[in-house]
Amino acid sequence: MTDFDQRRRTLCMQLLGGLAGAALGGSAWARPSVDDTGKVFRLDGAGVTYAFGVNTDGQLQTLYWGSALAPDDRLAAPVPVPENSSNEMPVVLTPFEFPGFGGGLTVEPALKVTFPDGVRDLVLRHVDHRVDGDRIVIRLKDVSRAVHVTLTYAMDAATGILARSAVVENRTPGWIQVDQLAAASVNLPYADDYRMSYLTGRWAGEFALQTRPIVPGSIVIESRKGATSHQANPWLAISRGATEEESGPVWFGALGWSGSWRIHVDMDGLGGLRTTAGYNPFDFAYRLKPGESLASPVFHAGFSSEGFGGASRVFHRYQRSNILPVPPGASAPRLRPVLYNSWEATLFAVDEAGQTALAEKAASIGVERFVMDDGWFGARSSDKAGLGDWVVNRKKFPNGLAPLIKRVNALGMEFGLWVEPEMVNPDSDLYRAHPDWVIHFQGRPRSEARNQLVLNLARKDVYEHLLKMLDRLLADHAIGFLKWDHNRAWSEPGWPEVAAADQQRLYVAYVDNLYKLLAELRRRHPKVEIESCASGGGRVDLGIMALTDQVWTSDNTDPFDRLLIQDGFSRAYTPAIMMAWVTDAPNFVNRRVTSLEYRFLSAMQGGLGIGANLNHWKAEDFALAKRLVAGYKAIRKTVQQGDLYRLVSPQGGSNRSATLSVAQDGRQAVLFAFLHSSGLREAQPRIQLRGLDPKKEYALRAIAGKAVPRTPQRASGAYWMGHGLVVEMVGDFQAAAFVLEG
Repeated sequence: MTDFDQRRRTLCMQLLGGLAGAALGGSAWARPSVDDTGKVFRLDGAGVTYAFGVNTDGQLQTLYWGSALAPDDRLAAPVPVPENSSNEMPVVLTPFEFPGFGGGLTVEPALKVTFPDGVRDLVLRHVDHRVDGDRIVIRLKDVSRAVHVTLTYAMDAATGILARSAVVENRTPGWIQVDQLAAASVNLPYADDYRMSYLTGRWAGEFALQTRPIVPGSIVIESRKGATSHQANPWLAISRGATEEESGPVWFGALGWSGSWRIHVDMDGLGGLRTTAGYNPFDFAYRLKPGESLASPVFHAGFSSEGFGGASRVFHRYQRSNILPVPPGASAPRLRPVLYNSWEATLFAVDEAGQTALAEKAASIGVERFVMDDGWFGARSSDKAGLGDWVVNRKKFPNGLAPLIKRVNALGMEFGLWVEPEMVNPDSDLYRAHPDWVIHFQGRPRSEARNQLVLNLARKDVYEHLLKMLDRLLADHAIGFLKWDHNRAWSEPGWPEVAAADQQRLYVAYVDNLYKLLAELRRRHPKVEIESCASGGGRVDLGIMALTDQVWTSDNTDPFDRLLIQDGFSRAYTPAIMMAWVTDAPNFVNRRVTSLEYRFLSAMQGGLGIGANLNHWKAEDFALAKRLVAGYKAIRKTVQQGDLYRLVSPQGGSNRSATLSVAQDGRQAVLFAFLHSSGLREAQPRIQLRGLDPKKEYALRAIAGKAVPRTPQRASGAYWMGHGLVVEMVGDFQAAAFVLEG
């Protein structure tokens, strides 16, 4: 299979939603319509219309994106925007669907190429189009050279989310170099009150929500790290000035790519707005020989007229139906099991007796999956050695892992294991045998981070070694889960084994092989689940989400900090994959002390995990944990797969926060409320719920905390949404949780 063939396979998996073995019919795609007379193309789904057409110059031009138009509404064929001046030609102002760098284009291109003769001009024109089932496929070509581009559009009927991608093909007699390739450009017409929201961060501070006005000029968010990164995430939302949490227009999108990426937002001199998303062009060059092709990632974009809350809820539904893996024979992603991870209890000091003792304690509170973290393999007693030598450390486990796994399974839990396959310590047998296997420049220093280097997964021999090693590990042991870590960014991004002109293919080939490796392991071991972890939330995106079952949101497990991190995360991604742990207090990040109940309620808003040192718990801690774990199991389907309402956001230094999750069938709702601190004898505010059936009666039950006296035990949805609920919370770091059953 060629690089391109594999890339196309990955593209199709992302576009159609899920693995080759998953149920692709989780959500139907909208039927497109084409007006061949006017060459106008239209997709309609879930109250959204997206339309574009071929203008009089043969270029693809955006016509409309927003609330659904009537079926009989006809859109006139587009015409280029007239020249505003000799400095603002039509090519600069026209809202192209996929602009090439050429013909005087000075705004952000979707595609830029270099030819052997030094020409870098590319002017794309419509050649033909077809409706391929539920997709519109458009073919473009340069005006004089045989560079072909195929664009694919598909809209999810249930959510109105549009999936867009591009493939560039070299049919010239010589090579061409792709210097820049996006999945799409998307356009919005002039308005003077656009605002952009996006997510930034750092280690232990991921998913920080940023909002800023959009004015003439450019805004760039990106990763140059070879992975998605902590510092920025490939998601954005564009709103209007009056847009709020539950009202107003929001256009949003996310790129399905786990390598270096860039999203470029540009407002031209006349106020037109375009967003371009794709591979990061920094240090990027992908040379195509005659007959070769390169596919972009997929850009998933949507619209909601119901504010930021409506935008996130529709995107969550799309991800659950079209992105997340579905187990064989199932119709939906599996609910996240309650997990225990031994890292904070033992660090690298793992052995059979210690892990068994922790497993027994974890089972006693209702844990369903026991995960042994770092330190079980090779010469691994710290982060300085052993990484890459994925063989069981016989000093720590004289009889191998089988006795521990057998005991864990006997306790009624799945067994999971931490791995970091893409990395290697210089002090390891693997590196001593294959020092050329890491990403590096010949004759240059090799920068270490966390005492490790990055294996070049783009290499066929590295890919085959990792597949063989992981396949054997899973085949020889009853392992149900891998915590797949990735603890450093790239440096010295060289690939000396290939020709100099091809070395920068690394940025695409590495991620392609990562996806291929994950897909093949899932094919061979369909019952094994995988978590995407990268020093916390450093690799969270729609690309990796199609191949993993959950993500590690942040290494920061402080429950108060997590309220802000989880709020930001939920703007882009579904709580169905968001793992959160209950760990010890004082927390290692900032030494904050909070109650065990507060820590549990913070973590119960996603996939619940426990990472505390159970050897230090008292009897009352185990009793409380057992009760809350049981309470979580009764609500987790609603929390993980329901509609999320951010009733009170912790953004902006808010002293309070509250979320409500409403089950898809409307029969259950779960409220979590948190208080940082109270003072000055302030009154308790009402929390007005959302998303309930106003005519249905709901019974109120407390999981933790209590409502103020005289709160009814049963009332209509109209009452809970109109009158609201007042929760008794006084003091520092208080929390409460309630269930409403209808």
